Amino acid sequence: MMILKKQYIAYQAIVLNEIVRILRIWSQSLLPPAITMALYFIIFGALIGSQLHSIEGFSYVQYIAPGLIMMPIITASYVNTLGSFYMAKFHRNIEEVLVSPMPNYIILLGYVSGSVIRASFIGGIVTIVALFFTHVQMHHLFFAILIVFLASILFALIGFTNAIFAKSFDDISFVPNFILTPLTYLGGVFYSIKLLPTVWRHVSLFNPVVYIINVFRYGFLGISDVNIAIALGVILLFIVVFFMIDLYLLRRGVGVRE
Repeated sequence: MMILKKQYIAYQAIVLNEIVRILRIWSQSLLPPAITMALYFIIFGALIGSQLHSIEGFSYVQYIAPGLIMMPIITASYVNTLGSFYMAKFHRNIEEVLVSPMPNYIILLGYVSGSVIRASFIGGIVTIVALFFTHVQMHHLFFAILIVFLASILFALIGFTNAIFAKSFDDISFVPNFILTPLTYLGGVFYSIKLLPTVWRHVSLFNPVVYIINVFRYGFLGISDVNIAIALGVILLFIVVFFMIDLYLLRRGVGVRE
């Protein structure tokens, strides 16, 4: 019991440190997504969306709203662990954490929890922004909340992996710019994958963002291009895989003790 209490205190310390960091740089961590989403809604919703036909009975701006809300959630959770852990490496602070009796899984859970909190803040902010541009429905609140939680965990873990291997500031920008952004834009945010040719529709199913966007859209609108149970299963599988990878890398000291 005493060991569990000490581990909880260690976990709490990491999470509180992450929350303080997020709030201290709120103008960089919380404000930009709101401005970016407003621009997306103005351009794709009010200007372009007004010229397009409805999709599955919903106006274009209503259809893309869940995807637009999820985009900054994914980005925030990824960038938070990436930036936080890499800066701890850069300033050599992480060495003090790693030599402590704190278990590796507590370290990982602490950083991931900080990302989930930041992503939740941003999710709430951009949802409020969306209300100014369209009527935001909520057919299945449980699935909407669940997928925000799962997506935040998944991309926080992926960001952590990137931070472990990153050796310079160039390394921390490569994956977001050349991998994460394309996956997000090709994840069905602005279109239904049913509109794609058969070959590209099957290729899209290898993109985890497709499953995240569709579960979130199902939570809001009650429609999805993929089976919800399969989508949740795929996301959970990715979470387990990256959690085990990150634990292994921490235990081996990759990128830290080299």
